[in-house]
Amino acid sequence: RQVQLPTKAAIAALSSQAAPLVNGNVEVSPSEKPPKEVKDASNKKTKQEDQPVTGGKKPKVDKKGKEGKTGGGDEKPKKADAVASGDQAADGAVDVSRLDLRVGKIVAVERHPDAETLYVEQVDLGEGRNRTVVSGLVKHFPVNAMKDRIAVFMCNLKPAKIRGVLSEAMIMCAVGPQKTEILVPPTDSVIGDRIVVEEYPGKPDEQLNPKKKIWETLKPDVRTDSERIASYKGARWTIPGKGFVVAPTLSSTQIS
Repeated sequence: RQVQLPTKAAIAALSSQAAPLVNGNVEVSPSEKPPKEVKDASNKKTKQEDQPVTGGKKPKVDKKGKEGKTGGGDEKPKKADAVASGDQAADGAVDVSRLDLRVGKIVAVERHPDAETLYVEQVDLGEGRNRTVVSGLVKHFPVNAMKDRIAVFMCNLKPAKIRGVLSEAMIMCAVGPQKTEILVPPTDSVIGDRIVVEEYPGKPDEQLNPKKKIWETLKPDVRTDSERIASYKGARWTIPGKGFVVAPTLSSTQIS
């Protein structure tokens, strides 16, 4: 681009209007002082746009200048601690109150199709449907002794397949060296009655966790006493107001 140079006359005129020098500098009157520097708003906005966005907010920055994580670094350990304490609370004391023991009636029974020693029973527990129970009692009771029998069942074991048939409960028996006897509830008990141990109050688990081995832990202390009454650590199984659960003849014997 071509620019026209000023003439000598124009240069002389500008020189005559120049401000006087003070100590070698151009003196500027207060009214002629330049305004303070104004921050460039557009430039500031540009810098903000350059910042990374986390959840719509500026990221936190620690003292070392590193970006902090939203919520802090201690959140996960605290959550893990809460879960661990929750598990311990859910487990509760390991005693007989964890077992769901109820009176049931065997309404149908047949031999297991693939096992000579097993019965497959249909049991009424007062739930509006029958549960299938597989038990190894063929050598101890004939079929006609099983049909319509009133017995005690543990109802909160995790259902498991036994030789291909899903078993949903376990019939409780006194097991001696020579024979096995099915436990007998009080004579006036009805289907669905719950057996309790008054010295160990509590609500039974909805379903025992096999990994916790609750039944395996309790089993050594579940026995008939000297009077043939089913007990846990000497505390007797009972249906309140109706009586005790007993074995026909076996005393001081393991229950399983």
